[in-house]
Amino acid sequence: MTRRPLFLALAAHLLILGGAARADLLKDPQWQAWLDGGRSVDLVRAAQARAKVQPDDDQAAVALAMAAVDDNDAARLEAAVPALQACVDKRPQAACSYALGRVYGQQAMTASVFKMPGLASKTKEQFVKAVELDPTLYEARVGLTQFYLMAPGFAGGSVPKAKELAVEAQARQPEHAKLLRALLAMNDKDWGAAERELASVKPGDDRTVLRELRGSWSRLGFEFMEQKNLPKARGIFETLQKDYPGHAVGPYGLGRVLTEMGQADEAVKSLERARTLEGAERMPIDHRLGQALLAKGDKVAAKAALERFVQNKRANPRNIEEAKKLLAGLA
Repeated sequence: MTRRPLFLALAAHLLILGGAARADLLKDPQWQAWLDGGRSVDLVRAAQARAKVQPDDDQAAVALAMAAVDDNDAARLEAAVPALQACVDKRPQAACSYALGRVYGQQAMTASVFKMPGLASKTKEQFVKAVELDPTLYEARVGLTQFYLMAPGFAGGSVPKAKELAVEAQARQPEHAKLLRALLAMNDKDWGAAERELASVKPGDDRTVLRELRGSWSRLGFEFMEQKNLPKARGIFETLQKDYPGHAVGPYGLGRVLTEMGQADEAVKSLERARTLEGAERMPIDHRLGQALLAKGDKVAAKAALERFVQNKRANPRNIEEAKKLLAGLA
């Protein structure tokens, strides 16, 4: 894997796994809810107001950084670095190191081949610091695990180190350790082992585990879909829809599977429902809705959905290009 695809994939996996935040990352429950729901406009407004009154407020710095990562806004990513660096240097804490690592990782996605190695090194360095400062911060641990699994050896990748992170979590956070082992199994393409680990997780009322379990199941569902094991994928997304009725990932994944199964009418209904739920802003729903509408034969509605999607600044460039090709075909 070349370097830029490495960071594109890493960023995508962190989003899928719910890596934007945890309960302790943003201590204000409302801020946390905005971040979890992808409502970056509200989060930025509140964080900027606090930073104006308290310029050295570390929670405001973390919130602004994570919102910039969520929006993939280059100018705001760069602007977030000084405050985070000040926190890391003067008031070391895991949240700041984790957020700074996410910023560097996001910047690496579009960096030149000359700057990318340095940003990769900085990403790893901050994730390592975050884990050292707070071994219970799952997002830092899973972010570092992903880095070790996906980076080539010369850039700091190491499968043994990734496995160590899972082992270290076992005594303190056994349910987190199961999630990490599932991630390792998926990296090895051992889908059965991944499914067994996820099925064994007992999240209780731990919101972090609930969120990460949802993300891990969704990734496994998409893996089965890619393998054309559509009944298996459908079962996973139907279960996600039942277990997380307020979140978009279940109906979104189900809509994609139904499209693949040739059930366009049901796919459109599922994707339309997904558009109204939490987390929809982070998913290329209008792209997939456009595809389902085309399969249904509704070119007018498909064109409208695809035109909405290409205006989405958060969207993955690959999805944007595919949507533009579909629009060109309609023209």
